[in-house]
Amino acid sequence: SPDKFNATSYDAMAMAIVTLQAFAGMGINAFIVSVLCVAWVKKKSFNSNEKILMFLGCSRFWYFCIALVHSFLSVIYSSCFYVHPIPQLFATIQFFFNSCNTWVSSCLCGFYCIKIANFRHTFFIYLKAKIDRIVPRLLLASVLLSLLMGILGYDIMDRLFRKSFNSTKPENLWKQNIGMDEHLYPLVFTSGFILSMAFTAVAFFALLLLFSLWRHKRKMQATSGKDLSMEAHIKAMKSIVFFFFVYSINFTCLILSLVYVTKMDVTVAFLILILQYALPGVHSLSLIFSNPHMEKTLLRTLACVKCKVCMR
Repeated sequence: SPDKFNATSYDAMAMAIVTLQAFAGMGINAFIVSVLCVAWVKKKSFNSNEKILMFLGCSRFWYFCIALVHSFLSVIYSSCFYVHPIPQLFATIQFFFNSCNTWVSSCLCGFYCIKIANFRHTFFIYLKAKIDRIVPRLLLASVLLSLLMGILGYDIMDRLFRKSFNSTKPENLWKQNIGMDEHLYPLVFTSGFILSMAFTAVAFFALLLLFSLWRHKRKMQATSGKDLSMEAHIKAMKSIVFFFFVYSINFTCLILSLVYVTKMDVTVAFLILILQYALPGVHSLSLIFSNPHMEKTLLRTLACVKCKVCMR
């Protein structure tokens, strides 16, 4: 039938695009981790910014690895997703790494804001002085919240899996039309609330840094002076605004996938899947170009690869 052909074509197209995105994302984040590891070996130390980037790079690398495995299994051995508890375990791992990426990215925005923004409030000064000690705790909190998201993801997928078997036979990913059970609403609400907390934190840090930039600019205009911190403000603001834009789209996709779960239009589900795997890679790439050392290393690596290709 036309619907069956449409769903099958969407499956094939989605898996091909996800595979390409996964390879690209793994390469980008492997580059970030390798550059940071080399710098760590040379300096014998890790600053807070590098710790967050390392954690984010590792998290996203494994996130794309799981996406790649999922894509290959869907093509080569799709029947395994009808066997308990394989789909539940995949959902748990994907929920965990997705949440980990979200929270660690929020920590990175908060770190930029606290390090660069200029406020004279006692609490803000305390955070600026203690930020290096706070970062490991923030990363630990991110892992714990991500574990909670993983458990919720397992529970949601398990209930959907059992309901699909009780009502009809297992169907194609794009052809499922399982109504949401009322018992799922608390789980979906809790998951959405946890993700919303991270989104609110990013929006708060962006506004805080913007306000700090505005105050600093006014002060410089009043004194007719120049300050290098203005450049740092603007650079960090550009990075956070870009991330906020990417984060907003990713957050919307996550919430939509939670709210509708499997009861979605084929085209909408396809677009959400593509965006969910594209945006983390795009943000990782922007982190490389916002870091002078990583950017130089990448350009030098690409130049060496180009020379070797030309020699052949």
